[in-house]
Parts: sequence; C-alpha cells; structure tokens
Amino acid sequence: MPRPLWTGAISFGLVTIPIKVVSATENHSISFHQYHQEDMGRIRTRKVCEIDGEVLSQEEIGKGYEVAKDRTVPVTDEELDRMPLPTAKAIEIVAFVDADDIDPVRISDSYYLAVDGQVAAKPYTLLRKALERSDKVAVAKFAWHNRERLGLLRVREDAIVLHSMRWPDEIRSPESLAPRETELDEDEIARAVQLTDSMALDDLSGFRDHYREALEELLAAKSEGKALPAAAGETEEEPGKVMDLMAALNASVKAARETRGEDATVHEMTPGKPRARKKATSASKKTAAGKTAAKKTASGRTAARKQPARKAAAKKRTAS
Repeated sequence: MPRPLWTGAISFGLVTIPIKVVSATENHSISFHQYHQEDMGRIRTRKVCEIDGEVLSQEEIGKGYEVAKDRTVPVTDEELDRMPLPTAKAIEIVAFVDADDIDPVRISDSYYLAVDGQVAAKPYTLLRKALERSDKVAVAKFAWHNRERLGLLRVREDAIVLHSMRWPDEIRSPESLAPRETELDEDEIARAVQLTDSMALDDLSGFRDHYREALEELLAAKSEGKALPAAAGETEEEPGKVMDLMAALNASVKAARETRGEDATVHEMTPGKPRARKKATSASKKTAAGKTAAKKTASGRTAARKQPARKAAAKKRTAS
C-alpha cells in the first residue's frame, strides 16, 4: 500500500469509520534536473531574502499575507492551528446526491480511502454497500493543509474513493467563452453524430502515453551511446485555412471505421442536397404540367379539325 497522506475518520451520521487516505493515481511523467551546460554542474534552487541577500533555511521562513503594496501581515502556524476547523480529523458527510448532479469540472484530485484497522471493516463495508444500492454519491467536508475542502465519496470496485472538489464560487462561468451562434446544416450534424457512434468505446484501458514511451527510448539510447530514434513526422495545418466541414466529417467517419475494422464505405453527404431535391421536384412538376397542357391543346386542335366534317355529314342525312 502507498504511504498514507492523511489519517482520520469518515463521519457518517453517528457512525465513525477510521480510514487512511492514499493517492488513487500515480505520476509517470519523466522529470529533469537543471544543469550548467559547460560542466554539467547541478543547478539548485535557493531561498534568498530580497533585503539582505542571505540564503535562508526552512526554519527561518514564515508565512505572510500581502494586504497592500509594501505591507505584509505575518501569520504564524500557531495562529492557524487555533482557527476553528471542525473537520480537521474527519471527513464529514453532509449530503447524498445523484452522481449526475455533480459537474465534473468541479472534481480535482482523487484518493482511495483504506480502512484503518479491523474495527473499521464493518462500517466501511456498510457505507460502501449503501452507496452502491442507492446509486448516489456522498458530499463531504474535510480539512487538508489548514484549509476546509469539499469532497465527493463514491465507490470504485470494492473501495471508497474521495474526490477533492472545488467550491461553487471557484468555478468560472463559460458564458463569455461560448462562440456566437452559427448556422449548421442538418446533414453536418447527422454526420457528426455518426462520427461519435463510430468512435464509441466501452473500455479506455488501451490508451498509452506515446510521448513518455518515446522519451524513455531517447534517454535509453543516449545513456547507452546508441543512435537516437528517428524523429516522428509532423503534419502542420496552414493557419487560417478554411475547413470543408462536411469533407472532414466524411473522412473522419471513414478513418474511424477502418481503425475498428468495419466497412469503411461512407455515403457522401453534402450540405444542401435536400433543398436541391426539392427544387428538382418542383421543376419536374412544372414539366409534367406543361406536357399535360400540350396534350390538351393538341386534342383540342384535332377536335376542331373534325368538327366541319361532322356538320357536313349531318346536312346530308337531313336532306335525304
């Protein structure tokens, strides 16, 4: 088990569950040190007082809050410890809500809550099963690094996960970032929906950090004195180039189907075809109407030519 970051208890009504908080994630990013290029000497970060230029140790450094320019109010650790913080050693559940009611943008870090001793096993399991059967998540308050925070408790497999959340007033409104209303053809929207279906996945475990893998190959080659890996090719888009949206969607659907081993045939959809068909239909109606009128005119002329012959035959019959 990773080293616990915090120990305390979950306060669940009158139920107390001793727990240990451990990180739910690992950072596999490759980090670098800074070196002097001339002699590869390590560059260190030093904490220097800007007034007398002295290098300070951690014991000589205190906290302060700048209330105005050139005026800082010192704050001691003892003063912070005396601040009222009822959730200092407890994760206090304050509400249960549907998971869909939580905006994902409010969630930041994630931690596993592990039982702290056998005495915690039964109440821990009780809370886990209550969350599973109710299909809800728990909203909780807890303290971390002298700050009260908002958290979210949910179940992942057989463990309870604590997500640190932002307070409501810490979320910026995206109103000013939304683009102005623009016209979209229904065919474009239909093709975009088809693209989402083509790219749908049920399992995300296959994704890998290709950049980190390439960086590991580079470092291994340099440390062993081998030839460096070939550089990956790059494709650059011309800045300001106007995009043919429907062509891009058609190509994306085709590529997604090929990747999944499906039939890559894409019936091309272009904006405006339905309207063109309507115009063609109107034109065909006019053509049909013209043919009908021509037929009527021709039959009228034929009838007119036959009328004198009928009159002459009638006179002959009358005379006889």
